[in-house]
Formats: sequence, structure tokens, C-alpha cells
Amino acid sequence: MTPNSVVFDFDYTLVDSSTGVHDCMNYALDKLGLPAVSYEAVCPTIGLSLRDALVVLGGPEHESRSDEFFRFFVERADVVMAPSCRFFVGVADSLRGLAGAGYQLGIVSTKNRYRIEMVLEREGLTECFSTIVGAEDVSEFKPDPQGVKMAMTRLAVAHDDLLYVGDSEVDAETAKRAGVPFVAVTSGVTPKAAFDVHPKHAVLDSVADLPAWLSSRNGGLA
Repeated sequence: MTPNSVVFDFDYTLVDSSTGVHDCMNYALDKLGLPAVSYEAVCPTIGLSLRDALVVLGGPEHESRSDEFFRFFVERADVVMAPSCRFFVGVADSLRGLAGAGYQLGIVSTKNRYRIEMVLEREGLTECFSTIVGAEDVSEFKPDPQGVKMAMTRLAVAHDDLLYVGDSEVDAETAKRAGVPFVAVTSGVTPKAAFDVHPKHAVLDSVADLPAWLSSRNGGLA
């Protein structure tokens, strides 16, 4: 495997958005008249679609209210989400290094694209990315491979030329369904052992470790 393109999940892979997500989840739950949930309860839902998060946090009997939940979540997220997102230590420098070395970079996330773009612009990273696929760009969310396949088409690369990097078992399953190589990072809440049952090329502590890992492979980062 000698990829020339790397596509990343966003939440818990590149950034820690957990504080903002917790705020938005409880705001939306309150608007629906449902009880607040703890930070610890919210963290495992990060990266899921908001419909699935509502089922986990509010109960399956409220799934039919997912459109309302989405509307209230976005209402609060427009205020707090972008300012609360923080890149993990060393990740921004790694992204700049990969882009500078000639890798095409992309993001596929269940977060809205415009919000991701706000965070990238704030950090001066916009030019590092060739494509961003957000929630508003797809009809099916991960682990459906639609987003990764869309990124692949936009980058004009074959399956073996694209590496997908994510922090969760949903990301691992997404890569499998898309037929692309996968590297896991443990910067989120998913333990390393959880990836044992999934196809992957490596399990790294952080995206900050990705350039060194790529440089160890034939055709990797010079």
C-alpha cells in the first residue's frame, strides 16, 4: 500500500469537539423536553449521526423526533461548536507536513461541512484539504461508504491509493465497506483492543504519528 491521498474522520480523529457536542446535545434534549445527559454519556455518541445519537441518549421511542433534535442541535452548534473544537496536540503540524509532501488530504464526517470549514479557516488549514464531505453532502451516514466514495471520486484516486483514518469502529466499518485501507487512531474513546476484529494497517495513538508511519513504508513521506 502506497497511498497518495489520505482522508480523515473529523471528530476525535483530528479535533476534540466533546465539550461543544455535550452542550449542543443537552440543549436539543431540553428543547424536546427530555432529561439532560452526562458528558460521559455523550462522548461515545460523537461521530454517530444525530438520529442515532438521539436513540442512544433519549431512547428509541424518540427516533421519530430526530428532525426536531437535529434542528435544535444545529441552532446551538452555530453558536458554540466551532469555538469549542480544538486540534489534538501535533495534529495541525502533521496535516501541514503531509500536504506539503504532496499528499491529497480530505475529510469525511457526520459534522456539517460548513462548520468544519470554519474550524479549518480559524487554524489556517483550509489550503491543506482538497475535499471535505460533510453531513449535508450525503444521503446516508457512516458506516455507509457513500462519503468516502464521494471523496475518492473528487480526488480522482483508486481504492488502493487512498488511506482512510478514523478513531472509531464505525470508521473501521466504513473503510471496509468502501474497500479502502484503514488506519485507526486512539485519540477518541474507542480502546485499541476494539480494532482487533477490524481490517486495518495500523493502530496509532494520534494523527500526529501518521507522517512517521507513512515514512516507514515504501513510497511514504520523504
